[in-house]
Amino acid sequence: MKKFFTSESVTEGHPDKVCDQISDGILDAILTQDPMARTAIECCAAYDQLLIMGEVTTAAKVDYEATAREIIRRIGYDFGTFAWDKCRITVAIHEQSPDIAMGVNSSVENKTGGSSAEDTLGAGDQGMMFGYACRETEELMPLPIMLSHKLAMRLSEVRKSGLLPYLRPDGKTQVTVEYEDKRPVRVDAVVISSQHDAKVTQEKLRADLKKYVADEVIPAALLDGNTKFYINPTGRFEIGGPQGDSGLTGRKIIVDTYGGRCAHGGGAFSGKDCTKVDRSATYFMRYIAKNLVAAGLADEVELQVAYAIGVANPVSVFADSFGTGRVADDKLAEIVKKEFDLRPYAIIRELGLRRPIYAATAAYGHFGRSDFPWEKTDRAEALKKYLH
Repeated sequence: MKKFFTSESVTEGHPDKVCDQISDGILDAILTQDPMARTAIECCAAYDQLLIMGEVTTAAKVDYEATAREIIRRIGYDFGTFAWDKCRITVAIHEQSPDIAMGVNSSVENKTGGSSAEDTLGAGDQGMMFGYACRETEELMPLPIMLSHKLAMRLSEVRKSGLLPYLRPDGKTQVTVEYEDKRPVRVDAVVISSQHDAKVTQEKLRADLKKYVADEVIPAALLDGNTKFYINPTGRFEIGGPQGDSGLTGRKIIVDTYGGRCAHGGGAFSGKDCTKVDRSATYFMRYIAKNLVAAGLADEVELQVAYAIGVANPVSVFADSFGTGRVADDKLAEIVKKEFDLRPYAIIRELGLRRPIYAATAAYGHFGRSDFPWEKTDRAEALKKYLH
């Protein structure tokens, strides 16, 4: 059976991703001084203004405005109304609500006789989080989102290296993959839109992006004469970033995860410290799913975990292998609960999440890049015992 699936990505200069990077850049600056900090930092950017808002409880002394300006400069906004040294920045940060902190600082289990360190920390919120892995790529990620991310990364690379100096920071990519019986067989369509200066012609831009971006990223074996390329399909794209469209932290949650191939609980990541299970548990579900697939227990798996605020143990665990499992899905869920400690304190310890490692996640996806601790497959060998 023939099917088509599409995923998108955006560059670091996209207005939503500017906000994500500022939120996580401030988080990293805080964690450098105070690993136990609690943060929920969000940004809103529009035209010539940036609002940094949210809750922070920390002993760290961080200059929020200076941190934000340096991130904007590094992204490449040294022109226009949102230039790093010209935009107006407002900071509206206050401490975390004590009502929330009460449940996080001491879980229900801890209050009712829990004796282990893992019982001390309650989940920072209620909600459900998902993880996913499949065999479509060496990263154990869906092919459409990985190709979209790589195209977006390449757009920034050719801009920053000076190869295509007329490009500007804002950009979007999209890839449609054709599947036969769940196997990716070809790329059907590629969309690339990039901000540019006023001097370049559309003809040159389209030829350059095809040659230096698309052709460098998309494997030739996946292309054929029917593959469609849409490069800056609307024509001119000179005004971009927050000057052209407003940006908001946490608005690219599908770009951040699996490109729509996996369910999403709705929680965003950037700006949140690791006590927020929206972030830490989603990372851990990816870690578990990747290890299950790497172990050969399934070729594709989606996991869900759910929590109640202030409670350490999850209220449910769910697994779906889409018919690819070497064991039944209910057995997969039991394996997850038996082999992995899903309490927030244990997740934080297992992945080392109290470190300043988050700024790198804020563009080009939180999954599928080997330098993140949740991408390790160090549990796969031990999980192979369930194949027998």
